[in-house]
Amino acid sequence: MFLYDNYFKQRLQALKDNGSYRYFLEVNKSAQHFPHFYYQDAGGVQRSAVNWCSNDYLCMSTREEVIAKLGFVTHRSGTASSGTRNISGTTVHHKELETTLAAWHKKEAALLFNGAYAANVTTLQTLGRHIPGLIFISDERNHASLIEGMRGAGNEKRIFRHNNVEELEQILKAIPLETPKLLVFESVYSISGTIAPVKEIITLARKYNAMTYVDEVHAVGLYGETGAGIFEQEQLQNEIDILNGTLSKAIGVFGGYIAASAVIIDFIRSYGSGFIFTTSLPPAVCSAATKSIQLIQQHPEWRQEFRNNVQLLRRTLQENQVEFSTNDSHITSIPVRDAVRCRQLANELLQKQGVYLQPINYPTVPKGEECLRIIVTARHLVKHINHLAFSLSKIIHGDDQAHRTGFPAFAAATGDSEAAH
Repeated sequence: MFLYDNYFKQRLQALKDNGSYRYFLEVNKSAQHFPHFYYQDAGGVQRSAVNWCSNDYLCMSTREEVIAKLGFVTHRSGTASSGTRNISGTTVHHKELETTLAAWHKKEAALLFNGAYAANVTTLQTLGRHIPGLIFISDERNHASLIEGMRGAGNEKRIFRHNNVEELEQILKAIPLETPKLLVFESVYSISGTIAPVKEIITLARKYNAMTYVDEVHAVGLYGETGAGIFEQEQLQNEIDILNGTLSKAIGVFGGYIAASAVIIDFIRSYGSGFIFTTSLPPAVCSAATKSIQLIQQHPEWRQEFRNNVQLLRRTLQENQVEFSTNDSHITSIPVRDAVRCRQLANELLQKQGVYLQPINYPTVPKGEECLRIIVTARHLVKHINHLAFSLSKIIHGDDQAHRTGFPAFAAATGDSEAAH
């Protein structure tokens, strides 16, 4: 007889033993005090900490204009759409947002999903299942949602080493020109922070007759003249076939989308079960996202403030002799290379220094590449950055090294409410 509960318990214990078990901290987020938040420790005491792992890059979720728009439309339209897109779930707010997204990415149309993960899985599975003989060509570091979408389609898949355009060309060259193929990659990779060589990839795709699919979730809102992403920055928006983006990171609301030609969007809309059979986003969420995008387009100085913070963070880490990954993006990772140690460091940073950094372990990264990923935002101040670098040096290297930096302890570690102001 198979003992189901025993099996589940054994597998969970294995995760705990190797450091891969995921613990959820119950964050009491404050729009007024961000990046500070509140939580209760194991003894039930309310404490304060600084959030260094939120993807709310431009802090749009805390901006009064976006919050006000969400509240206004909620009162007018209610809290939910209460239907799929073809059964009462398409409102004027959904169409306005899709039109805004299509124009932003210089595409004919866009299609909303309840998350970028759902958008990736549904789109890739739909293309794979309906294009006869389609071969996926995938970067080895692609996000889990891209991998799941390709796996679920069941098509042949060929993998090239991360950002290796020479190997990519060899793979493309070996596939007949007439064979349908879809090249799948990200513009900014979420852990390493590397940026894809998009110009070279697009050139190869055109040379060997491959469609292209890019995940821009960590680039949308941050790069390009109006914040549309890496493809806007590189002036290649007309060259990418399908672009995936999120409303949940730099835009600061919720949901995901794809942008493409009108015929591709209509195809996914008509054949994608993950779109057809899912209740649509609440109208107020769509309206708030539209407002956020408009503000991002109108305020390039917010992106500049964000970039300045990224540069300041890295200079301060160097001054404190804290090792971090080097790349051309905004993502900064502290290599730890051991899952148990990664969890220990995160716990000490939170409990002793009021610094909230979540460990990034397998399966998010391969075993041996465990790290602490730092996400700085537009609202992190110089004092926050100084304290983070001081805390990392103190916890990683020990008290003697940290004391030589000259940075004082920070009030957030004490849990005092003043630290949140």
